[in-house]
Amino acid sequence: MKKIFLALTLLIAASLFVGCNDDKKSSSQPDKVTVMIYSEYIDPEMLTDFQMKTGFKLQLELYEAQEEMIGKLQASGTSQYDVIIASDVVIQQMIHLGLIQPIDTNKVPNRVNIADQFKNPSYDPTNSYSIPYLWGTTGILYRDAAVDPLKVSYNMLFDAAQTKGNFSLLEESRSMLSMALQAKGYDANSTDQKQINEAVEHILKAKKDPHFLGFDGSVGGKDKVLSKMDWAAIVFNGEAMAAIEEDSSLQFAIPTEGSFMWVDAMLLSSKAPNKEGAYAFMNYILDAKIGAQLAKFINYATPNKASLEVIDEEFKNNRVINPSKEEIDRMVFLKDPGDAARLFDEAWTIVKTR
Repeated sequence: MKKIFLALTLLIAASLFVGCNDDKKSSSQPDKVTVMIYSEYIDPEMLTDFQMKTGFKLQLELYEAQEEMIGKLQASGTSQYDVIIASDVVIQQMIHLGLIQPIDTNKVPNRVNIADQFKNPSYDPTNSYSIPYLWGTTGILYRDAAVDPLKVSYNMLFDAAQTKGNFSLLEESRSMLSMALQAKGYDANSTDQKQINEAVEHILKAKKDPHFLGFDGSVGGKDKVLSKMDWAAIVFNGEAMAAIEEDSSLQFAIPTEGSFMWVDAMLLSSKAPNKEGAYAFMNYILDAKIGAQLAKFINYATPNKASLEVIDEEFKNNRVINPSKEEIDRMVFLKDPGDAARLFDEAWTIVKTR
């Protein structure tokens, strides 16, 4: 995802005091909003801009993978955070675990800017728990200008005879297992035990390849390809775009067997200490100009229809950020597996321990 900048920069920027507008918030409210968010997933300029406009300091708690995020919430408690930014596929799980609470939509007037296709999603059919932040895709970033991105197969990674160099797989259980299911020709949302077992074996086979360098978060995989440690890695398209901007010889592909689209959403922590600040942050992100700034800085598509009116055509026509119809037609959204979640948990344990 996102432009290249150090996470340390974010932490420093988030702690800076640039003057509060005390008249914009109640004196009984905390003076900060704590947001749990992927690393490199916000424009640092927004930290000070948000504070100047709302009076709230913005504090970021960074994570790299969904499992890590949920683990932190369960270990430290949801009272440590106000807003959580998480992928669609884990939202139902977070509701069941009591990690998030319903949003008072009246406190987020800029919700009118959300595009229709992001309303009433399967992961939140009543629009009660989530507000979309950005959306994107997952694919393969690789170093070979001669390989047509429209003809790339998962065999580039899963078949040792076709692998041309070192590679990394994605350190996210559901995402990686779903991609392995697709590589085998199955539905990414399959909950069939036999098919999941075959996906596990497919990943284990790739692990035996001497070119396999491990599992990484999307940022880590992108960095390894940029540094030429990896020839290829599974990453999110925003990271891919950031890498391509640094090295134009790199390519990004949605494999021919398919992949999936995802939405990252803003959620209200179940014990948020600063609800007023949380709503202020959500409303700020949904502003037309702020949404456009966020999308262009992070290199992800925006779910904000008002932002699309101010984003330039070059950005909207960028295939890496906004996939073609042909690519979209072979992608799906991952669904909450319900009780079958344990099958994926057990499968991932096998993947990581064997």
